Amino acid sequence: MAGIAGGLGTAAADAAYAAVAAFGLTAVSSALEAVARPLQIVGIVTLVWLGARTFRQPPAIGAATPRGAHAGLFAQTFFLTLTNPATIVAFAAIFAGLGLAANGNPARAGALVAGTFAGSLAWWLTLSGVLGAARTKTTPAVLTWINRGAGLLLVVFAAILVVRLM
Repeated sequence: MAGIAGGLGTAAADAAYAAVAAFGLTAVSSALEAVARPLQIVGIVTLVWLGARTFRQPPAIGAATPRGAHAGLFAQTFFLTLTNPATIVAFAAIFAGLGLAANGNPARAGALVAGTFAGSLAWWLTLSGVLGAARTKTTPAVLTWINRGAGLLLVVFAAILVVRLM
């Protein structure tokens, strides 16, 4: 369920950026470009925080999910995904490159946004299902090392972003 909640947050943010690209809202694009650096810094700090938290966190084996945790995961992944304003540029480039630009057609733009959301969510549902099934066959020691590896990887991604920001 946690993977699904996080996936919904990511898919919603992807759909929001796809909407900006598909509907051609240049004012929003310009505003995002103006705050791109601060958003990237927030994203870097969030990645380091999530990485450190994941690295230190013991695996939750059979633990009940606290009430409201899924909403928090949705919000975290939604806002973390939004801190990458390059996503809107990527969507605009992909839509234009594939000849999928909405060209003022709201129905086509809506279909692009819905398809982006559905595709992103399908990826997360598949990933969550596979990892959920594998988790039941994994020992606590292995899960601890997976947490440490994932936490370290998040911090490495943050470091790469810092280098790219310079």
